[in-house]
This record gives sequence, structure tokens and C-alpha cells, in this order.
Amino acid sequence: MRFRPNMAGIRSLMKTVEAGREVERIAARIASTAESATGGEFRTDSALGSRRWRAAVIGNYQKHNDAEGARSALLRGMDGAGSD
Repeated sequence: MRFRPNMAGIRSLMKTVEAGREVERIAARIASTAESATGGEFRTDSALGSRRWRAAVIGNYQKHNDAEGARSALLRGMDGAGSD
């Protein structure tokens, strides 16, 4: 027996309001964890694309005056957001 996922169903689920809320919640959690780790400012942006919800966490590179420092803070935030 071969498993065949219902791709049309999966695609439709990835566009629901509930999926969008979950994507936004995770992005906000990452931003919050990154802010607390550095004292910097991070913001989120999310949108429904053609295939699924997407979100981004944007760091305040000017405050850190160091893109690599903001990147490492964001990665720490992602690690902390996934630690449930």
C-alpha cells in the first residue's frame, strides 16, 4: 500500500485563516524572544501568498550597527520559540 497525501486538501489548509493566525503567532514569538535576548527591536510581517501563509521577522540592523549581530539574535529567537 502506498501513501498518497491529499495535496489539494493540504494546500487549502495552508491558506486558511487559522493557519495564518498560527504563522503570525510563531513569528511574533520569535520576534519577542529575539528582542529579549538583545534589547533590539524586531517586527513581523505576514501575508497570504499564492500557495500558503508566509511571515518574516525583521531585525533593527541600525540599532545593532551589525547585521551579523542581528542575524545571530534572530537565530537565538528562533531556537527559543521552538523550545515548547
